[in-house]
Amino acid sequence: MSATPRFSSGLANSSGLVGKYLMFNYTSRALGVFEHDLNEYKSVQVTRIVHDFYDSDPKRGFYGGGGLDARIGPQPTTWAIRTATEGPSWGREFKARLREFPRSMQIACHTTSLPLESNNVTLDPELKDAWELPAIRVTYKDHPDDLAIARFLQDRGVEVLEAAGAQRVGRSPVTEQDFGLHLLGTCRMGNDPRASVVDKYHRAHDVPNLFVCDGSSLVTSGRGQPTMTIQALAFRAGEHIAGFAKRGEI
Repeated sequence: MSATPRFSSGLANSSGLVGKYLMFNYTSRALGVFEHDLNEYKSVQVTRIVHDFYDSDPKRGFYGGGGLDARIGPQPTTWAIRTATEGPSWGREFKARLREFPRSMQIACHTTSLPLESNNVTLDPELKDAWELPAIRVTYKDHPDDLAIARFLQDRGVEVLEAAGAQRVGRSPVTEQDFGLHLLGTCRMGNDPRASVVDKYHRAHDVPNLFVCDGSSLVTSGRGQPTMTIQALAFRAGEHIAGFAKRGEI
């Protein structure tokens, strides 16, 4: 909605790539119930110590890698409804599964999402918001390799839980994503203004005093949990912005 006579495709969008190459990342899950209380909801939530499958291996037949971490799963009610492998979501059996929560552990398998131009954020041509402005439309479909690595790592998570002595192990379904928590891409970084939105300093190619300092500049998704990378890039961008300002370049 920032289109003007100067920027006919929207601000800083001469490449036509603003909003494109959206990446969600994927998290598949293996769920275990143990004999004794683990109380995973206490203390440190993330213990990502398994990077054995971090790199992509062509022998698997698909692209992708990621890390495993053991952490608290969904909270008790969600645990019973969403992650129980069978049984009703009410009554005595429901309560029994609620009581399993302190004995539960989740292995979260954080994976790769391939950058696809078809995964994008656009303006809906018909739907309007309360102010009669175009609503946001997100179009997303996981690449088959994204789902393949999610299943592969989930298998490894199951192996970890079984080796740790879980009495029962379940899996969350690996299906195509319809929402995302780690939003990456849409203003990709690059040297060529025709193929990217910002340069290596996070500076928009089209607008010298516009900087985009978040996960949208990433051209690949990494292996999940991008917060620290985004923070590091933001600090780096801040230093360059200060330098540009001192030199009178913005």
